[in-house]
Amino acid sequence: MSTPTRITHLVAGRPWEGTAERTSPVYNPATGEQTGVLDLASAATVGEVIDVAKRAWAQEWGQLSLARRTQVLFAFRELLNARKEEIAALITAEHGKVLSDALGEVTRGLEVAEFACGIPLLLKGGFTENASTKIDVYSIRQSLGVVAVISPFNFPAMVPLWFVPVAIACGNAVVIKPSEKDPSAVNAVARLWTEAGLPDGVLSVVHGDKEAVDALLTHPDVKAVSFVGSTPIARYVYETGTAHGKRVQALGGAKNHMLVLPDADLDLAADAAVNAGFGSAGERCMAISALVAVEPIGDELVAKIVDRMGKLRTGDGTRDSDMGPLVTRQHRDKVASYLDAGTEAGATLVVDGRAGEFDADGDGFFLAPTLFDNVLPNMSIYTDEIFGPVLSVLRVKSYDEGLELINANPYGNGTAIFTNDGGAARRFQSEVEVGMVGVNVPIPVPVSYYSFGGWKNSLFGDTHAHGIEGVHFFTRGKVVTSRWLDPSHGGLNLGFPQND
Repeated sequence: MSTPTRITHLVAGRPWEGTAERTSPVYNPATGEQTGVLDLASAATVGEVIDVAKRAWAQEWGQLSLARRTQVLFAFRELLNARKEEIAALITAEHGKVLSDALGEVTRGLEVAEFACGIPLLLKGGFTENASTKIDVYSIRQSLGVVAVISPFNFPAMVPLWFVPVAIACGNAVVIKPSEKDPSAVNAVARLWTEAGLPDGVLSVVHGDKEAVDALLTHPDVKAVSFVGSTPIARYVYETGTAHGKRVQALGGAKNHMLVLPDADLDLAADAAVNAGFGSAGERCMAISALVAVEPIGDELVAKIVDRMGKLRTGDGTRDSDMGPLVTRQHRDKVASYLDAGTEAGATLVVDGRAGEFDADGDGFFLAPTLFDNVLPNMSIYTDEIFGPVLSVLRVKSYDEGLELINANPYGNGTAIFTNDGGAARRFQSEVEVGMVGVNVPIPVPVSYYSFGGWKNSLFGDTHAHGIEGVHFFTRGKVVTSRWLDPSHGGLNLGFPQND
């Protein structure tokens, strides 16, 4: 085994030179080997990084013209596109997802960088000439200052890229705290920003755990926080951040349903269920984990899914695998425990992922795709966000029963309907209480110029990620009422101003 590599913070474009009081191991999930030692920031270190960011914003980036900012954004976009395979390899090495999936993640993040390149138009204000006699009124949007991004392990590149390009384009300085499980991709992307010409200190990476998170949530110079993670932590981030005067967008967990009507193309639906349920080992906030089959198609649909599952190869993401390992041994064991829980509750374990064979060396954190049938809404395999390769099939008698099931769930991140009935699809998209809806599309992640975000316990805060909502989140509006001196408007008048 090789000696683990030290991974540390990036401050003002350079590796942190201090000595960490605490560290955390980083593993290759496919082999079980420890590959890195990650420095964990103390609250004091986080404060130092925020001070650097505040100076960079106040003295340079916040005052820089849109033309100059856009030049950096275009340069970053080109560098990210040129190096996307390198970033994908880092993701696979620490997260475990297969290389093609990792590359897709980076590419979707790249789309947000491309969206941010259009920031001059997105920040264009309004102007009304002569709103009142010889008085003009116009609106502008200005940067906030220092903003924080706290990102999850399951998309170590894409989720930061949802927020950072937009925040930087709007003129802010950003401090990002990635997951301690797979930190290297964020460091690599941050170096590309420096190479693109971003001034030192505008983007810093600080690694850590709850101590670092709390420091970001409570520091008075952090004006906004973007978070993606589980619902309990999202609620904590939202409540703590807003209690300290910050605007917060905290995207939480999910239990995404796929409703399959009897008229659907069942081959298409089976492909979609397998792809959306087991891609990235189910470690996606948009993964399909609950398949709702409207009878009488349940038996046929389950049989088609089982047939496809038998063709999947689980193993090292750098090999010819369809699905890789889970991110840590602890998480793998937690996900595997649901197989016993589901069986004990009375569900039918159709395919047991513990019995799979894995194409990998060493002792990786593997669990093969797993399928339950005859799942009921009171079972833990349905109520809990398992966040692993476990697909549950629930059977209902009608569209209305399926819709009621979905709307009763406390999560509202993503959902999909599979049908050839346009009327049913249109009804579903209107009636379902979920933030992102797919029609014959199992993972309805919006393109970058639309916003990403759920409803109910899947989102805390009013603002979704990227798109125009992201621009508004990372700026604040100001309205100016202007009149140049005119002798005809002189004199005293203590009445409330009226337009004339």
